[in-house]
Amino acid sequence: MKHFIAAVCMMGLFLQGITKSTMRHSEFQLEGDYLLGGLFDIHFISSPPSQKRPEAINCSREIFLLPNYRRFQLMRFTVEEINNSTTLLPNVTLGYELFDHCSDTRSFTDILKLISVDGSIQPWREPSKNRSKVIALIGPFTSTHTLTIAPFFMVDHIPVVSYGSSASVFSEKRKYPSFLRTVHPNQDTVGVIAMILQHFSWRWVAFLHSNNDFGVDGLEMFIKKIKNTDICLAYSKALAEDTDYSLVFKQMEKQNLNVIIVFAPKIYAEAVIKTAIEQNVTNKVWIADDGWSLNKKLPNMKGIRNIGTVLGVAQPVLTIPGFDDFIYSTVGQAIKADAEQQTCNQVCICRNLTAGQIIAADPSFSFPMYSAVHAVARALHNILQCETDRCDDAIPVQPSMVVEELRKSNFTLLNQSVLFDENGDPNFGHFSIVFWNHSGNAQEVGFYHFNQSPDFYINNTQIQWHTDEEVPIAICSPECPTGYARKTIGIHKCCFRCEICPPQTYVNITEDPYNCISCKETEWSEEGSTSCNLRLVEYVPFTDSRAILVMAGTFILLGLIVAVALLFAVNYHTPVVRSAGGPMCFLILGCLTLCSISVFFYFGKPTNASCVLRYAPFLLCYSVCLACFVVRSFQIVCIFKIAAKFPKLQSWWIKYHGQWLLITGTFSTQAMLILISFSSHPPRPYNETSWYQDQIVLSCDLNLAVASCSFIILPLLCCLCFIFSYMGKDLPKNYNEAKAITFCLLLLILTWIVFATEYLLYRGKYIHTLNALAVLSSLYSFLLWYFIPKCHIMIFQAHKNTQKYFQGLIQNYTKTISQ
Repeated sequence: MKHFIAAVCMMGLFLQGITKSTMRHSEFQLEGDYLLGGLFDIHFISSPPSQKRPEAINCSREIFLLPNYRRFQLMRFTVEEINNSTTLLPNVTLGYELFDHCSDTRSFTDILKLISVDGSIQPWREPSKNRSKVIALIGPFTSTHTLTIAPFFMVDHIPVVSYGSSASVFSEKRKYPSFLRTVHPNQDTVGVIAMILQHFSWRWVAFLHSNNDFGVDGLEMFIKKIKNTDICLAYSKALAEDTDYSLVFKQMEKQNLNVIIVFAPKIYAEAVIKTAIEQNVTNKVWIADDGWSLNKKLPNMKGIRNIGTVLGVAQPVLTIPGFDDFIYSTVGQAIKADAEQQTCNQVCICRNLTAGQIIAADPSFSFPMYSAVHAVARALHNILQCETDRCDDAIPVQPSMVVEELRKSNFTLLNQSVLFDENGDPNFGHFSIVFWNHSGNAQEVGFYHFNQSPDFYINNTQIQWHTDEEVPIAICSPECPTGYARKTIGIHKCCFRCEICPPQTYVNITEDPYNCISCKETEWSEEGSTSCNLRLVEYVPFTDSRAILVMAGTFILLGLIVAVALLFAVNYHTPVVRSAGGPMCFLILGCLTLCSISVFFYFGKPTNASCVLRYAPFLLCYSVCLACFVVRSFQIVCIFKIAAKFPKLQSWWIKYHGQWLLITGTFSTQAMLILISFSSHPPRPYNETSWYQDQIVLSCDLNLAVASCSFIILPLLCCLCFIFSYMGKDLPKNYNEAKAITFCLLLLILTWIVFATEYLLYRGKYIHTLNALAVLSSLYSFLLWYFIPKCHIMIFQAHKNTQKYFQGLIQNYTKTISQ
């Protein structure tokens, strides 16, 4: 550490020595009450030579950059304008110390001179004392140069106001607390470029950038900007001094790239365009950043029209009053002294330049330069509490005070508001969108305004495309037809194949063109749809004609049941009623009545209650009905066949009332099974969507796996009943109990086979009507073919309803068997 401090002090003494002998009138120096520093890369180092030892560079021997020299003269003009003003800093003069800062690694003598105090640099213990006379630094222009020199000024909070450094890192106030800029950061420039790409639907692009802090930061910002867009970065390349541009163009040609963004300083941009002309690269769209979009040399080069169309994002070109007159008056009056009498990099061998050449140079960044000097002057004006004719020069001005005032800047300059945001970035101005027309000029065809509306606009009709009237195309894969989704090929989302979206899905190209989105359960779509349609909600209302017919049939059934019950009650002690089951007949009729109630719950919108009542009464009561018919068929067979062969069985059956035990057991078992299954998984309203894509059929979801035991009892009882009744097929012809039961069962089985077949083929809303009809048919089968014939005997054949008649039938059948 001691050696480093000693070296710095020695350098300070060296600077002190040379300063005393070189303070002369020149373009680079001006005495004043307050001193501004200025760094300009008037010359450019193409390829730094190798060195064996540290050595300062002589910038005047390198490549001369006329636009930068123009900005150098603009700062001189601005300071002179302020010094001549009677309203801004009256009775106070600004001086400047300017340097040609052509290298970020070998131009430290100018930096050391600016931060020195009386030619010396010391590690001051008291920061508020012994500061440099420089109250602010204007510049440098490039981001790389700024990254190198800024830390020297940040230590003492000396304000650095850059007119060209656009890397995003300078917005970090923790690292650069006293840095401000009047040029918009890269993210703003890149954002406008991305807007241009989206405006013309260019998705397949290349990004060429300089291999320095400016270019690398621009690439990072571009990747962030296009992350959530449909733009793909197909190719990027860092440009350097030794870049093989012909190879770059071959690589881009292989990828069929038609839009090329060149985000690089003027030197690199000129090299790219010149090589494109030499290599006969044609029919491309070139997009320039604000550093070379207003280039005066390239638009007039021979063959520039062949390369295609050039668009660019440009700094606004504002006419600065008096600047042209200043140039005319100062050209030729620059330094008369020999170069040896000048401090290093305060020499410009540019006597052959004419005023016209300087004025006609690229005007980019002119207003940022002009506003940067004015911002410092107005900050100083506020610190010194300047009034109409004087300022309080007794106020000690510290650089940190200038920083604070700069952050508060809010003034109008050339009808432009100048103010900074919390990061020290400009919160004003606009970008121009330019087109290089056939006259060799950068014609303004659009704009992007900050904090104004409308903020973005391009007049397409003013652009003369190389493809005549049509906007050039820049895509990897053509757009998919309507209803097709993109399926990415490779790593780029812009390269894809098209696949049609299947039914029940759709593609929304504005939200997600890469996936087929499933429709909601309440929606449907056909193949290749771009949206979903609402399904029709289908159910059988009570007002439906078919429902009315079924319910009318149910009411008729109930009426018949009541009539039969009354007739049986009147003839309760007759042989026909007793042979039909006696009191069991009323149980059957009661169960048929309860079963018929379930028919009404097949109509209307399903609810939890209606779904339960649709199944529970029928399952329970119909099981009891079947149990009764099992008992009846068994008793018939027992009387005529089993009693003689198995008398003990008949005795047991009669003694313990076997018929009621069977009926009670069936009822109890079925009730328990229904209670268990419906408690765990009760029938619930269910939307049937799988059969018809455009409909939602409101149904009841019955868990067949859980309720299977309840359903198994019904076919089991049917089988038993059918077996016993079939055994009595040869009973007396006129004694047709078993035959009637058999016929009823056949109708019952046929009814449910027909319904099951229909259920497998059709699931529309009328399946519920068919279900209700099957239930009603099951009830009618027993009523019509078991009870009605007996009613006919009681009403129209009373002679058969006698004890004598029935005994005669039994005796005749017994004789037939015994023979």
